[in-house]
Amino acid sequence: MHEIHVGEDLRNKNREIAAENRDHLSEHRIVTLNLMSAPGAGKTSLLVKTIPLLEDKYRIGVIEGDLQTNRDAERIEALGIQVFQIQTGGVCHLDAAMVHSALHALDLSEIDILLIENVGNLVCPAEFELGEDARIMLLSVSEGDDKPKKYPLMFRESSVLLLNKIDLLEHVDFDIEKAKREALEINPSLEIREVSCRTGAGIDEWAGWIERFYTERKGS
Repeated sequence: MHEIHVGEDLRNKNREIAAENRDHLSEHRIVTLNLMSAPGAGKTSLLVKTIPLLEDKYRIGVIEGDLQTNRDAERIEALGIQVFQIQTGGVCHLDAAMVHSALHALDLSEIDILLIENVGNLVCPAEFELGEDARIMLLSVSEGDDKPKKYPLMFRESSVLLLNKIDLLEHVDFDIEKAKREALEINPSLEIREVSCRTGAGIDEWAGWIERFYTERKGS
């Protein structure tokens, strides 16, 4: 009997291309972060708030992933940095091949930090490596504090969890300590930070984390 495991074959091929991406980015001394979340958690708003805090020291590039439209890319482009939009046409995640194509459209010699905004989805993006150095997850308090137990893979695969929209805590039924506790049960090494893209709370500290991570990776 012959069996074809399509899903595993796809993931193996994706890992191969992700390794190529990682080598290519490393050759250019680029540190890459993959931002993942559900739709509307605030990934683009986070980038808009974070990039101005970094651009005096680092050359920033962004890859935007979305099902349709260029709206997020337009918001980033308005900041005056390199950005490449990937429209997945219904695919619920970015994969390594999509990012591979984007890398050849960007001037990597002019990028120190590459920020990838993945498609809004709490499942699929965590299953596909892109060649990133770290995965960052956003969870907005408006989504509910049950998400770590319901969608454990993304929490398990991430290095940092950003709890966004904390300015809404008094208006929503979200037990922030429960969310932190259950996230750490899934991934004890997860670093958790509270931020608000609307008020700017915690954004300076988040940008500081990126700076330290860059220095640790590049030793400078």
